[in-house]
Amino acid sequence: MLKGKTVLLGVTGGIACYKSASLASALVKQGCNVHVIMTKNATEFIGPHTFESLTGNRVSVDTFDRNYQFQVEHVALADQADLVLVAPATANVLAKLAHGLADDMLTTTVLACDCPKIAAPAMNTRMYENPVTQDNLEILRRYGWEIVEPASGRLACGAVGRGKMPEPEDLLETVLHAISHEKDLAGKKVLVTAGPTQEALDPVRCLTNHSTGKMGYAIARAAAARGAEVTLVTGPTALKKPAYVNVVDVVTAQDMFEAVTGRSEAQDIIIKAAAVADYRPAQVAQDKVKKGDGELSIPLERTRDILAWLGEHRRPGQFLCGFSMETRDMVENSRKKLEKKHLDMIAANNLKQPGAGFGVATNLLTLITPTDQLELPLMSKEEAAHRLLDEILRRS
Repeated sequence: MLKGKTVLLGVTGGIACYKSASLASALVKQGCNVHVIMTKNATEFIGPHTFESLTGNRVSVDTFDRNYQFQVEHVALADQADLVLVAPATANVLAKLAHGLADDMLTTTVLACDCPKIAAPAMNTRMYENPVTQDNLEILRRYGWEIVEPASGRLACGAVGRGKMPEPEDLLETVLHAISHEKDLAGKKVLVTAGPTQEALDPVRCLTNHSTGKMGYAIARAAAARGAEVTLVTGPTALKKPAYVNVVDVVTAQDMFEAVTGRSEAQDIIIKAAAVADYRPAQVAQDKVKKGDGELSIPLERTRDILAWLGEHRRPGQFLCGFSMETRDMVENSRKKLEKKHLDMIAANNLKQPGAGFGVATNLLTLITPTDQLELPLMSKEEAAHRLLDEILRRS
């Protein structure tokens, strides 16, 4: 996802330095070239050799280090950078950056960078909430910095409150959002549905399906990384909510119908990846249905067809993509669904194909339109999400 990208990771003197090592490792695993610049205070918490082993690049600390090859080192690093990320960012370095001070290798290099910049503040709660620090953060935002809000919890000083550096996986998502893809969906509004629905039988039981929501969440993240304004309407899942996305939680098929149809008019692209229940119990018992001696029959009634409604009420220029999960005659059944529901595209997959279906990290999609079909190879759900968006953009 970050192959060919260069990130300058600034590490300043806070106990959260240990998280920066995990972050550097995560960036490298994404194919990123990571150059770490540490303040001298940071080296009191964690050694430069740790980052050098993780990144394969020499760590910069001293502006006047005579062991570098002959070049203006801070300018050379600035020229390479696709992104600057300062994590942790202490109150001291935030103040320097806000006011253009350049008295060490980190602040000198950052001042020479014209790429996107992100800071992850980490400090004592009172230091973070101090009006001076808040003013400095506002100045940085005004200059185009993205500030990742600190998490709340027990801090190293023993206090409880805001000031914890976000976890490495959260900062990785911030970097991916910033530079993993060109913003070719900027200005577009995209609505994605994901996950299962749950239809209550009684206060204890429900009818549902095996959908995990992974494919829909991957599409929402990919669309956001490409600059879209994304709304994710999601049924109950165990997945972490994606950043940079407006998440709408629903439970039942009727909940999802109302959430989607109430927002559909404003959308440029709608991608229905959710596994919505086609039927629900005709009656919901007010108390738990007790186990009896005989068989139990549950009368069912149809839920409202969200995709059919969207096809009938779509506005001109809106692109509508559905998903089809089949166990046989995948292309034939999916093409019937495409035509019946007036879709522009349907992403079909066969539950019986290895690597496709629910609960796995990969997918095997066939993209079907009124005029053609494209069989994608087996790939991660993240890769499949971007390929799907590529094809939608090509046809929009």
